[in-house]
Amino acid sequence: MKLKTILLAILLAANSVFAATATEPANSNSSLSGKPYSNPANLDTSLPDLGDSSQTVLTPQDEQRIGEQIMRDVAVSDEVVQDIEVIDYLNTLGNRLVAASPDKEQKFNFFVVQDNSINAFAVPGGVIGVHTGLILATNSESELASVLGHEIGHVTQHHMARMLAQQKNDIFKDIGGIALALLAARANPGLASGALATASAASVQRQLDYTREHEREADRVGLSILDAAGFDVRAMPAFFTSLQQGTRFTEGTAPSFLRTHPLTSERIADMANRVEKMPYKQVQDSLDFQLIRTKLRASNGLAQDAIDLFQNNIKEHRFANETAEHYGLAVAMLRKNDLTGATNQIQWLRKNAPKNAIIESLSARIEVVRNNPQAAASQYAKALALFPNHRALIYGYSEHFLAINQPDNAIKLVQDKQALYPNDAYFYDILAKAYTAKNKNLLRFQAQGESYFRQYNLQKAIEQMEFATKAKDGNFYEHSIVEARLKELHRLQENEKLADKRLS
Repeated sequence: MKLKTILLAILLAANSVFAATATEPANSNSSLSGKPYSNPANLDTSLPDLGDSSQTVLTPQDEQRIGEQIMRDVAVSDEVVQDIEVIDYLNTLGNRLVAASPDKEQKFNFFVVQDNSINAFAVPGGVIGVHTGLILATNSESELASVLGHEIGHVTQHHMARMLAQQKNDIFKDIGGIALALLAARANPGLASGALATASAASVQRQLDYTREHEREADRVGLSILDAAGFDVRAMPAFFTSLQQGTRFTEGTAPSFLRTHPLTSERIADMANRVEKMPYKQVQDSLDFQLIRTKLRASNGLAQDAIDLFQNNIKEHRFANETAEHYGLAVAMLRKNDLTGATNQIQWLRKNAPKNAIIESLSARIEVVRNNPQAAASQYAKALALFPNHRALIYGYSEHFLAINQPDNAIKLVQDKQALYPNDAYFYDILAKAYTAKNKNLLRFQAQGESYFRQYNLQKAIEQMEFATKAKDGNFYEHSIVEARLKELHRLQENEKLADKRLS
């Protein structure tokens, strides 16, 4: 079994800190804006000395390679949320926390898994996944930030490599059974219990003991990050408490591995004691946090059920943020193809809500669905003038140009914005479609190759670039660029092969 596969299994076992069935607590307020706070003098940030033997098992380059492999799967997974507004929100929040983390060199990628369970996990290479159920379960933006801070702590402390270093003698023979049990638990808890019974009890317990130390360390690092980034530190023990109280599992019924997972009263008490010594900060939620959570709610289940829920909430004034509730109603109505109703909600938002790119994007989308290209173009142009860096607007406007057969305008728009998002694969997909419409084969293959490269699929990137070198069109300068890029990709491929040998 490849080590990267084993690593993913270990991470599912060791870092699924928040595994529970999603419920939706009442909302409260907390902000994506605000100045960072320095660590208070009375915050004890001392951490246990877990040693540095991790570097003998995984080098930083190995961790990066594993992270890239996982991101390649993420790019094509049906279980991963592809909504760019959800992705951008989570990465904006995550990167704010990363900026306050102890490791300024580590790069991070955040993604969202379409799953109602309350869960988040960290993997080597700075890859952090968050389930939609977790986002919906948080009561405030600070609570969501506390989970991300905790997971950032797992990455910056290299917990995965440390686990391998301590357990390299027996982890390989036992982790397969543990991973199978955890996967089975999602569908059949009884089957998972049986699978776990076949694993070595002593080895499992050693892993659990080490993981508990990781969790305490990630808590303390995460708390420091949360405070430095300007969030409410009390959100961490508050959310841990709500998870402990809201878990669906009761003593004696959960699979033993999950039942002994280290979300303990001791951890909660430790965090509560620490934050009591820190100054109180009242932190308001950002509007984007409220809108993204509401968008996820509006996109789940039957559209009519969501419509009924939002309408009842508005009627009974049962909401934390009225703007978000009307926005969610508009999203649900658009799903139901009730364009009149969705437009009415947009009009309410224009009168009562502050200007926001997420709302403007929805307004333009309604015009696209209405098949009113002139109104859609006008809305996109106005919205981009206000929010020139909002990717959903850039995507929508460029797609609009392709739909009305204006590939030159799509190319210009994307090229004007690419410097902002140099690693955006979809920008290159749009360029590939635009060049196809213009019968420019070399540029089409080149753009598609760059898209695959940014999806961490080096083999397909090379294939597309080879097609580009054989294209009959294109000038000398364009062919020279493609040939040089192809050589670079071949060099990277050789480096990958060498890295795979290390991870075999």
